[in-house]
Amino acid sequence: MKKLFYLSQIVVLGLLFAAQALGQIKGAWKQTSSDGKTTMLICSDNYLMVSRYQEKEFLYTEGGVYSLANGTVTYKSEFNSMDTSKVGKTFNYKINLTGTQLSVEGLGEWQQVDNANTPAAANYRITGRMGNDGNIAPMQRGARKTLKMLTGTRFQWVAINPETKQFSGTGGGTYTIKDGKYTETIDFFSRDNNRVGASLSFDYELKDGKDWHHSGLSSAGAKIYEIWSKEQ
Repeated sequence: MKKLFYLSQIVVLGLLFAAQALGQIKGAWKQTSSDGKTTMLICSDNYLMVSRYQEKEFLYTEGGVYSLANGTVTYKSEFNSMDTSKVGKTFNYKINLTGTQLSVEGLGEWQQVDNANTPAAANYRITGRMGNDGNIAPMQRGARKTLKMLTGTRFQWVAINPETKQFSGTGGGTYTIKDGKYTETIDFFSRDNNRVGASLSFDYELKDGKDWHHSGLSSAGAKIYEIWSKEQ
């Protein structure tokens, strides 16, 4: 019994250490190059997304699952809009965190934008959508998935299939939540650069701390009601 007790303590301590390590880079980080390109790194739970854009021009995005231990980020790519040969591969990056400055070996310096310390901050997957009949239809889990990540101030969605390495689209920018309203302002959109700068407002409710109910009008003016669930 004592051996099992000590083993359980080790497991708990290991989980606490892992959670603390991930928390060190959880949030949004920004890098601006001399030619005006902006690169955003957002991290929530055990997932990260990176996107680069310039004014109204979307340039690229990539992302996947990650872990952090002993000053090294281990990252397994699930999507890459520029180079699909990297999807499914694992990469290691040495990092150094000093205050609000993140240094990533080979990828330069990043300035912290937020720390994702809000109830809504998480990595979500769409799990339900209202059909033409007005009923919410659950969406079957499969290789193809649409994710949406929120940090403290930033959002990004992406439609991908890690098995086939297909990238179908992405968009992102800033958001606010106030009085039950979720409002996002688009900074980049891979399918239509003309949408950049637009703001959209939706009814918002986080149920049971994990299911985000999202309703309103899409950018095309269509009525939507979606359920996004936190990824485990």
